[in-house]
Amino acid sequence: MPPDQPNANHLPPEALITFDPVNGAAAVPSPCIGLCQMDPDTGLCQGCQRDIDEIVAWGGASEASKRGIWHAINRRRANV
Repeated sequence: MPPDQPNANHLPPEALITFDPVNGAAAVPSPCIGLCQMDPDTGLCQGCQRDIDEIVAWGGASEASKRGIWHAINRRRANV
């Protein structure tokens, strides 16, 4: 993405946490980057690109569910 076009998160790409849910590590990392602000238009956090249900569920989610959330995050980022 050219530097003059901000991404949906309004963050430089290097600030985003990325994870490959298929080939990634055994322990699934949280996508949270500490920019916790919900976008009223999309219903997604501007920092991690999760919806509120995904954020609330994260702490008690199985590793498989967390990988599913990462799949959704990666799809959302690809569609920006």
